Amino acid sequence: MNIAIIGAGGWGTALSIVLHGKGRRGSLPWRIRLWSHEQQTVDEIRAQAQNVRFLPGMAVPREIELGCDLAWAVEGAELVVLASPSHTMRSVCGKLPRLNVPVVSVAKGIENETHERMSEIIAEQQPDAPIAVLSGPSHAEEVARGVPTAVVAASRDKALASLVQRTFMTDRFRVYTNDDIIGVELGGALKNVIAIAAGIADGLGLGDNAKAALVTRGQTEMARMGAELGAKRETFFGLSGIGDLIVTCFSKWSRNRGVGERLGRGESLQQILGSMVMVAEGVRTAKAARQLAQKLGAEAPITSEVCSVLYEAKTPKQALTDLMTREAKPETAP
Repeated sequence: MNIAIIGAGGWGTALSIVLHGKGRRGSLPWRIRLWSHEQQTVDEIRAQAQNVRFLPGMAVPREIELGCDLAWAVEGAELVVLASPSHTMRSVCGKLPRLNVPVVSVAKGIENETHERMSEIIAEQQPDAPIAVLSGPSHAEEVARGVPTAVVAASRDKALASLVQRTFMTDRFRVYTNDDIIGVELGGALKNVIAIAAGIADGLGLGDNAKAALVTRGQTEMARMGAELGAKRETFFGLSGIGDLIVTCFSKWSRNRGVGERLGRGESLQQILGSMVMVAEGVRTAKAARQLAQKLGAEAPITSEVCSVLYEAKTPKQALTDLMTREAKPETAP
């Protein structure tokens, strides 16, 4: 099988390692091409056999082909994996040649200007390509090391979801299928915003009770917004919902949780982002998610407070107070 992976960040690189390893077990090795928008990244991987900026310490097999030309990357590809950050998805898709092979989005975010999910952007830019989404609790650092991981492949086309499942599934990377592409994408995007809030709780030293409450109510907030957009509530109890939420809110690898922790300790957003190499998707997604919730008339208090801290100079302590002193209501209120 010939597979193109567009985006040589940590996640794209980790998936190239997984797919290369699986392809070697067959009678014919798979051809894996990994595209980066930066020649520097390509040169570093070639020279050091690892992605030193985005996935340090993990060997990248020499057989994985590397390049910066999009047309070259997808030439002859039977499957294209889009691993670019969500804020670059539209521009990257627009520069690709017209595709008519399955495309798998592994980016997690909502576009600020349009409030569109990644699959919606891809469908606009690549109307002939069948689209699936791969999401779930899957830190690149652990996936690349072969730590047991479970994710979900979602598509309205069940045959396509099954194809993605068969392609990616190994004895260390388990893939389930789901036909709720809206819920799977929203779970992957919105949990990053809740993870910033969880990090703020860590930075303030609030303890386990507060963080458990935040994660639980965050999951409710995600499901509420998802239902308004046509997603199934039960999807948010699965891998792309509560599963991804747990790992992103608690893991040392979580960039979004890390941003929140530093905010809680008093650093400014400008200081934090200026020191980061990789993207914390929740920072951009928070603004889009709040706007989307307002448009839908869906209550999203955690998302709203995260936005106020990120963009309106509200202190984390004041945001906490405002969350805790909201009007009393039943737990299961819609």
